[in-house]
Amino acid sequence: MNTETSTNPFPTTLEQSSGGGSGLNGGGTAHLHKAAQKIHEAVDTLEQKLGQSSDKVMGLQQEYGDLAREQVRANPLAALGAAFAVGFIFAKVFSK
Repeated sequence: MNTETSTNPFPTTLEQSSGGGSGLNGGGTAHLHKAAQKIHEAVDTLEQKLGQSSDKVMGLQQEYGDLAREQVRANPLAALGAAFAVGFIFAKVFSK
């Protein structure tokens, strides 16, 4: 392994405390570590919020999908007529 890859580019707290202050302003690694930690926490929070939103959307999709299936099974001719009407309107709107 060459010397460039043998050091950890993302030191842990223990590694940081033994590394000394060799940054731009003496304690640069401490400030860099704190900034990286805050960014990491922000990304984790964002990931959790997106995961919760994704779960909500998937739940709504499942619910409305089931509702649509029930309606089509209950009234197949009405569903066929509605699909034909929507297709006809799209054909008129998007044709030259």
